[in-house]
Amino acid sequence: MANHDIRVAPSTVERASEVLTPAALDFVADLHRRFGPVRDDLLRRRHERRGEIARTGRLDLLAETREVRADPSWRVAAAPADLVDRRVEMTGPTERKMAINALNSGARVWLADLEDANTPHWENVVAGQVNLADATRRTLAHSSPEGKEYRLRDDAPLAVVVVRPRGWHLDERHVVVDGTPAVGALVDFGLYLFHNAAELLARGTGPYFYLPKTESHREARLWNDVFTYAQERLGLPYGTVRATVLIETITAAFEMEEILHELRDHASGLNAGRWDYLFSVIKNFRDAGPSFVLPDRNSVTMTAPFMRAYTELLVATCHRRGAFAIGGMAAFIPNRRDPEVNARALAKVREDKEREARDGFDGSWVAHPDLVPVCREVFDAALGERPNQLDRLRPEVAVGPDDLLAVAKTGGEVTEAGLRSNVNVALRYLAAWLGGNGAVAIDNLMEDAATAEIARSQLWQWIHNGVRLPDGRPVTPELVRTVLDEEVAAIGAGTGHLDRARDLFERVALADDFAEFLTLPAYDLVAPAMP
Repeated sequence: MANHDIRVAPSTVERASEVLTPAALDFVADLHRRFGPVRDDLLRRRHERRGEIARTGRLDLLAETREVRADPSWRVAAAPADLVDRRVEMTGPTERKMAINALNSGARVWLADLEDANTPHWENVVAGQVNLADATRRTLAHSSPEGKEYRLRDDAPLAVVVVRPRGWHLDERHVVVDGTPAVGALVDFGLYLFHNAAELLARGTGPYFYLPKTESHREARLWNDVFTYAQERLGLPYGTVRATVLIETITAAFEMEEILHELRDHASGLNAGRWDYLFSVIKNFRDAGPSFVLPDRNSVTMTAPFMRAYTELLVATCHRRGAFAIGGMAAFIPNRRDPEVNARALAKVREDKEREARDGFDGSWVAHPDLVPVCREVFDAALGERPNQLDRLRPEVAVGPDDLLAVAKTGGEVTEAGLRSNVNVALRYLAAWLGGNGAVAIDNLMEDAATAEIARSQLWQWIHNGVRLPDGRPVTPELVRTVLDEEVAAIGAGTGHLDRARDLFERVALADDFAEFLTLPAYDLVAPAMP
């Protein structure tokens, strides 16, 4: 398909032509031409900041934005009616059956994930937009190969849709504008807004978004400029778009107020994206010495001092500015076939959500419909008749840079079991991702790209910091390759894409050069450049 200077790969998705229309592609191309160069400059700034962290082993609050933080007067815009109560948010990919289950789950919000829970195969990207269009119009339905019918419920409210586009670092090679792959975030955002904004407004809701992987207030400013221009171009009232920003990078944690300030006319809140946050801490301070080396992933809980500091600061910052604070994902998922595993998962999730509710969060995420009642019950008890906890300002919270960087206070150690788990989880996840499935249940935990990033970055950090196991053995590439051989054999050679997953894993975990995101070399394997 060609449209002026736009080239678009063909799609086998049924009804692809309904979303890949000439007018919609013109809109996406316009966004790319206007904002792609700014995106490119911001990615360069990321590298510069990472270089500064490598030199200093330090982050601090920005001197140039001190006035924003010190000004007590500004607030974000008041929330639209259907985003005032966000006590339970269900996350998941835009696959048709999962979308129906999420909308029907009883959650207040469905995070429709075009990012970490979605392999960006072109068919997934296009099918996701078709499914979102049907979800907007309440026509979403699915018939399974076994003959089971899935329909949207009409006996209770459906979840409000909040779409998560891809992060700024990812391109979409199947849409080429003026010879350059389009910015993936602008493809996801542009197609959804173009096709659904007017319909959403007519139905009393609106185009709402989660913004991932943000690293600075300048990146938030770019999103705000995109929103402002897109609304004007489509004839939408200013402030129609609403965005919740995931604070899932260590650099963004130092700019929470500035991020809200940049987006204040379009902001709904901040989310504690805990797994990507851990990855970001490891990535940015990977060569800052032993004080930044984390123990086994399972030892790093939300009660670790640096994680407590991050979430306490997020709640206090949000409520001071009239924005919602949304809790993160508990990794445990239920197992209907194993009552013991199920009970343990429910107890772990309840404990996690009770801590968040006590801390003042206005709602939280779950990854499975069976967890919606648990999360709802906890927040119902905390909220009473209130729709949220914006009135809890948390003036007692006093978190500074040293608290956010207190990684060395984390308890636990690096063990062979932890190393082996990282290898196993990363292999199994990458094999699934290459096969098109970006959200995978592994050992009763929900894994997505963020948790795979933790697994491979920990191994890189342990190797390059000379970490030793309790028995004295150093973590070396040779040891990891030995474990890799054993885990590949245990998983089974017949597992689809396992060989490619192994090769990819070795590149992102064992190479001297640290890959910024594993999804970048992974994307090379599923989306070669258009000829």
